[in-house]
Amino acid sequence: MFFDFGLKDIIDIFLVALILFYVYRLMKESRSLNVFIGIMVFVVLWLFVSQIMEMRLLGSIMDKLVSVGVIGLIIIFQEDIRKFLYNVGAHQRMRLLARIFSSDRMSGKAVDKEAIMSVVLACMSMSKRKEGALIVIERSTPLTEIADTGDKIDANINQRLIENIFFKNSPLHDGAMIIAHKRILAAGCILPVSHNLDIPKELGLRHRAAMGISQQSDAIAIVVSEETGGISVAIHGDFQLRLSAEKLESILTLEKAF
Repeated sequence: MFFDFGLKDIIDIFLVALILFYVYRLMKESRSLNVFIGIMVFVVLWLFVSQIMEMRLLGSIMDKLVSVGVIGLIIIFQEDIRKFLYNVGAHQRMRLLARIFSSDRMSGKAVDKEAIMSVVLACMSMSKRKEGALIVIERSTPLTEIADTGDKIDANINQRLIENIFFKNSPLHDGAMIIAHKRILAAGCILPVSHNLDIPKELGLRHRAAMGISQQSDAIAIVVSEETGGISVAIHGDFQLRLSAEKLESILTLEKAF
């Protein structure tokens, strides 16, 4: 039996395949691949029972399970779903479109060179002493919930203060520092850790935490390695490693961090 198969059907199949691929990647990165496989098996069984075999009783029971299960999955995987939606919005074309709409607002924003140099000089000083540090600079995405996991400071951006907080004997040196609205908001904060398998194994927990916050927000995360003293920046889910003082200053200036 022949049936019509046109361009619209091809687009339909392509879009479904694309959605399934992105959901598969999301589940794989969050280490929930077995859950994804289980869901796909259930969906195939549900379609077979209700659409092909036309079993009314079993089909109606599975219909109810699907409607309730969708709500349950949203509750269970709310963090992963939020990350997935952010990644869609953070795509290069989406970011370009957002920059076009916000160009007028960003063009009027003056760069605070003094704040940038305070951060750069502090990172270089800690790099020479191989003191680990993790500094997160808030931009359009609020980091209030992250800041609440640490100790509030609310101080001006100051090189000596940054170095004192990340001094090895300081009780706050293990967590992340949050900088927002040109002020040091909090220190000793806990960041979401990225489970991306593409992160090089030689990078430690600080780098994974930096990648995690850059994937879930538009924040700039600066890492000073305790092992090598190397300076890295995570932004938009990408790493820039082994940065010099000039390169770090250039990134913070171009991204209008302050």
